[in-house]
Amino acid sequence: MKAGFVNIFGKPNAGKSTLLNALLGEKLAIVSSKVQTTRHRIKGFLTEPGEYQVIFSDTPGIIEPKYKLHERMMQAVKSALEDADLALLLADINDSLEENNELFTALKLKVPAIVVLNKADKASKGRIAEAETFYAKQPYAKKVLVISALKSQQIDLLKQTIIGLLPENDPFYSEDDLTDLPTKFFVGEMVREKIYELLGDEIPYHATVMVNEFKEKETLIKIQADIVVQRESQKAILIGAKGSMIKQIGSLARTDIEQFLQQKVFLELHIKVRPKWRDNDLHLKEYGYF
Repeated sequence: MKAGFVNIFGKPNAGKSTLLNALLGEKLAIVSSKVQTTRHRIKGFLTEPGEYQVIFSDTPGIIEPKYKLHERMMQAVKSALEDADLALLLADINDSLEENNELFTALKLKVPAIVVLNKADKASKGRIAEAETFYAKQPYAKKVLVISALKSQQIDLLKQTIIGLLPENDPFYSEDDLTDLPTKFFVGEMVREKIYELLGDEIPYHATVMVNEFKEKETLIKIQADIVVQRESQKAILIGAKGSMIKQIGSLARTDIEQFLQQKVFLELHIKVRPKWRDNDLHLKEYGYF
């Protein structure tokens, strides 16, 4: 039996969440074209009873912290570095080779690493060959693989390579588990994903979601959640003309939540203003950023 922790590291927007979802065959992590969508360490389990259990972790993109929320995000990266059995160093194949190399070198890995070159569907053959040659020379690279997470290209080969490099271990979690995070966490993330999809560059980074109520009734699940922002002007934009924006967020999120839970959902959203919550230790703890 092979079992171990395989943690995904890379710059914002390298495609870490898309890769986690592709490896699991399930949408566990929210995805957005905007950077810094992932704020938590999200674990997903891929188990074949009696053969292997891979505990994947999607981590926030590595950034220079500007406020306490960023510091919490980088602590999630640090904890993932400490318990990894194998690292996946994910790079957009069209990004600067030197910048990614500096980032990967700075991680000071103590475990084997696979350099995973993503977005191959958007790269020329010449660029792919150049990137493969460059990373193959780096001391941290046990292997270099070229994939497209979005198109699920070479994902099976990546899985086989990962399993081959895992240590022999008993499974860490039940074979029926997909993650160690509560359902409420994913509900909140699905609401947050819609904020990233529907609103401009500022509000998604100033917003978080807190699920206050999750009640399973006979015919449906009743969910009440707060969208927390920093300013009254942001609240007004989130509400929209005659409540149009908050209705759209709720409608799209409810569809995804119902698909995720395989049950009918009643979703009630409120908007709260908490000035400078991203730099307030008490608020960060309340909203799940430990």
